[in-house]
Amino acid sequence: MSTVQSIDRAFSVLRSLTAGPAGVTDIAERVHLPKSTVSRLLSTLEELGAVEQVSAGGEYRIGLGMLELAAAARPGRSLVSVARPQLAELNRFTGEAAGVSIPDGTEMLYLDQLTPDSELQVRDWTGHRIPMHAVPSGHVVLANDRELLDRVLATPLKRFTPHTVVKAAPLRERMNMVRAEGYAWAFEEFADGMNSVAAAVRNDSGRVIAALHVYGPASRFPGTSDTAEIGEFVLATAQKIRID
Repeated sequence: MSTVQSIDRAFSVLRSLTAGPAGVTDIAERVHLPKSTVSRLLSTLEELGAVEQVSAGGEYRIGLGMLELAAAARPGRSLVSVARPQLAELNRFTGEAAGVSIPDGTEMLYLDQLTPDSELQVRDWTGHRIPMHAVPSGHVVLANDRELLDRVLATPLKRFTPHTVVKAAPLRERMNMVRAEGYAWAFEEFADGMNSVAAAVRNDSGRVIAALHVYGPASRFPGTSDTAEIGEFVLATAQKIRID
């Protein structure tokens, strides 16, 4: 395989993972390459930190090294590495998956996720884009940008579950609550059986540039825990992150 061809195929594999984590077979189908070739490319990319496995022998996702390179093209390039310790702290406090995302138009782009070992785990959303109106990470952005909120509400909003809020009036009321509390909860609004909470990450000028979020199965999260206590912890954790 020539050097140029190898680079081209490696980038094809990386691009295929922007659609979300996948196993060797799925990646091979996405890029129309033999599984053996994809496996060799993934092995090399993993050594370079460009991809990583979600779990041993499992699916691959974009790695921390690649995320840091991609982030260098936008403000807050060190966000992923700076947020990692805070995601680990959220893991320890809640026992659930924690992630960081950034606004991208009217969607949230999920950059990274840490998932603790558990019998029942949530999906890894790294690399996915989700409409702001459907997730608390988007709510903490919209609550702090009225112009963007108006733009989102001016378009038809997709209903992902029976609990998705798609009407302007209740969404505006929700944003008022988020502004007052500093964090946002969503209960099975984006995916059935999944609850989540988020708080904003701000730069030195106070502008919201990202969100930290925690999510887990509705059967246990938040369970009997105090939602306000969890929300305030996520908020305090997000406030520890400082990006120029």
